Amino acid sequence: MGLRAEMPLLARHEGEWEGEYRHVGPGGEPIDRHRVRMTCEIRGDAVYHQSNRYTWDDGRSEVHEFPGTYLGGGRCAFDTERLKGEFWELDDSTIYLTWQYKGQDLRLFELIVLSEDGNSRSRVWQWLRDGVCVRRTLIDERRIG
Repeated sequence: MGLRAEMPLLARHEGEWEGEYRHVGPGGEPIDRHRVRMTCEIRGDAVYHQSNRYTWDDGRSEVHEFPGTYLGGGRCAFDTERLKGEFWELDDSTIYLTWQYKGQDLRLFELIVLSEDGNSRSRVWQWLRDGVCVRRTLIDERRIG
């Protein structure tokens, strides 16, 4: 069995997504806001790939690629120049991720919840430094393809 069969919820996330990231401080104060267009795909039996394209109102933009490798047992890992982490399915609607930015004492924890119809999802990140939450990211996305 491969990635698609062993992680059916992840397979339901395949496609094009569009949404907005809202970063807030520990007290809820706004820090940043930007748009995202994301492509999620499973390639073969053991590769997950995600491409994130971010844009800000001031004209800035960034693109980040996240190649993932299926580890077996319903777990995937990713390791890029910037960060390293793992993810797995918690139930039939929720994916859990944990990762760390390389060279920083900053750990992130994310929950992704897919709607029943598969056309929208909500995501929440918690950024922890020395066990203390220093930031949260709230993401709402809709499927566009």
